[in-house]
Formats: sequence, structure tokens, C-alpha cells
Amino acid sequence: MPDVEITSAVANWGPRFTAQGVDPSDFARVTGPLERWADWLDAWCANGDLHAGLARQAEEAGRSLTAGQAWVRAALSYHFGKFVWMLDQAKHRSAADRAVAAMAHAHRLLDPTAERVEVAFDGATMVGNLRRPRGADRPPLVVLIAGLDSTKEEFFAAENVFLARGMATFSLDGPGQGETGYSATIRPDFEAPAAAALDVLCARRDLDGERVGMMGVSLGGYYAARAAAFEPRIRAVVVSGGPYDYGALIRDRAPHSLATFAHNSGTTTKEATYEFASRLTLEGVLGRLTQPMVVVFGQRDRLVPWEHAVRVAREAPHADLWMFEEGNHVCMNLTYRWRPQAADWLAERLGEIS
Repeated sequence: MPDVEITSAVANWGPRFTAQGVDPSDFARVTGPLERWADWLDAWCANGDLHAGLARQAEEAGRSLTAGQAWVRAALSYHFGKFVWMLDQAKHRSAADRAVAAMAHAHRLLDPTAERVEVAFDGATMVGNLRRPRGADRPPLVVLIAGLDSTKEEFFAAENVFLARGMATFSLDGPGQGETGYSATIRPDFEAPAAAALDVLCARRDLDGERVGMMGVSLGGYYAARAAAFEPRIRAVVVSGGPYDYGALIRDRAPHSLATFAHNSGTTTKEATYEFASRLTLEGVLGRLTQPMVVVFGQRDRLVPWEHAVRVAREAPHADLWMFEEGNHVCMNLTYRWRPQAADWLAERLGEIS
């Protein structure tokens, strides 16, 4: 019998994996035999190795498109192997490094505009992936903000939705996320790292720094709303599955999620973790927002109660609430209902700015 972590992962994560680019058959084949959470990372890394091998074979045969697509699948497998898997930090880091390397190969073959951008921040280095739509000299920019357990390597499919609509994308590993998490822990005041990234991005001649939007998912929804409240360079914002008050949720987190937050926040006791989580709140913040905002949420979200979204939309002066009765966390089971529409909405808002 699968243990409780495997049972929960299989029941809840399938839509997220496949929406981000994991083949549904891979999800079934990899997770089907698993019974112990301890085996999760190794199984997904083996799947990553399979796709990496296919990528190398295709590239040797001169089939760059096939190779690039296989590298994306490899990167996602390595990423999803280690996300919220905190049992062995050395193995976690190895899988993370392989995900980064695999996505770099995918970018090399599929998108020659892709660029790794490093941003100095508070004694650390933040890392992000910048991609630009082909044929655009100074496109508007959408900054993509991950959640507690996601990283920039998970956003390839989402980036393509914005690129197809003429917008550049910058997928950021902020403090406590991905590569940046090696040198910086979670920042409740996410406007600070956001401002540092925008200082670099808005100074570029190949981007229109006057037309910047942001989208954050899960805990990244909190980050995006917080950043927009203090950062006027963000002209429009989309948040999906974001909490209003993370401290109100932390005591009910699953063990692997609680361990991930503790590690990424640099806390070492439950009491310290709970106290730190209480700092991630939008109370008294949302009234500062002058930008238009869309709040995307699913009423079947098992991680964040839908009432959080209602409160966010009520307190932000210019927010629209897109509530989906059948939606799960971040509405990953309904990306076709909100992700293209959110990209259209951002394109229209950024296109209106002269």
C-alpha cells in the first residue's frame, strides 16, 4: 500500500504536472509502482534521465526540435522529483542542478532569445530566465513569480502563452526559491527583490520598461500582490491560488510542505516557522494597489480556502475575481479556462500604456 505522502501526491498533483508539460502517461507510469515517499525523487530522476537520453539521441541525429522538447520533459521530471521532497538535501540539490541544466539545453535548442539573468540583491544573487517574442524590438514584459515549491524551470509552458501574444517573460527564482534559495531565504517584503529585478530589466533597451505586468501563482500570488502594492512599475497583475494570510494556513500544512517552508525560510523550530509564516499577510497592504488586478481561484482548492481570494479581491481597489467552482489549487485542472485569458488580459492592459 502506498504511504500517505504518495497517496496525497498522486491524488492532488496530476493536473499540475500535466498542465506544466509532464506527459500524462509518464505521470501514471512513474507514480503507479511507488509505495514510499522516500522513493519519489529517484523515480522522477530516472524519468528525467530517460528523456535526457532521448534528447541526446535526437540532437546527434540533427533533430533539434525533438531534442529540445525532450529536454523540457527532462527538466520537469528533475524539478518535480525534488519539489517539496526534503529527505536528503544532497540529492535534492543534485536534482535541482540537473533541472537547471536540462532547461538550459531546451532553451538553446528551442528559443535562441532565452537568456539567464542574474540580479544582485541584499548580498545574494537572484536568477531568472528571460525570453523575448521573436520579431519584437521592445516588447512589454511579464514577470512570472513561483510559489513555495515551484521554480523558474516549471514555467516553460506558461511562458509560451505570453510569448505567443507578443510579451516577453522573466521567470524569477526569488529569495527562498530555486537557485536563489541557495543564498537567500523567503522575504515577506517581496517588493524588495521585485524592485531589484525591475531595476535590471527596465534598464534594458530590448524591453519596454514602461509596460510591465506580473503573474504570481500559489504563494507567488501573495508575492505578486505584495510587490504590486509597493512597486508602481508593475502596471497590471494576475494572482492565482494566492493566500491572503499564510500564517493562518501554516499549522495545517502537510509534513512535506511544512518542511519545505521551514527550509526555505531558514527556520529551525515549529514555533519559529509559525511565527515567520505570520509575516506573510496582505492585511493593510492591498489598499495601496492602484493597478488593475485579476484574482484567479478554485473553490475546490485544498491548500488555500477560497475565502482568501474573496478577501483579496474585496480589499484591492481595482480587482476582478475569477472564481471557478470546479477549480483546484491554482486552477491547474482548468488552465485552459484562465491562463490564455489572463495572458490576453495582461496584453490588453500593457498595450494600453503609452
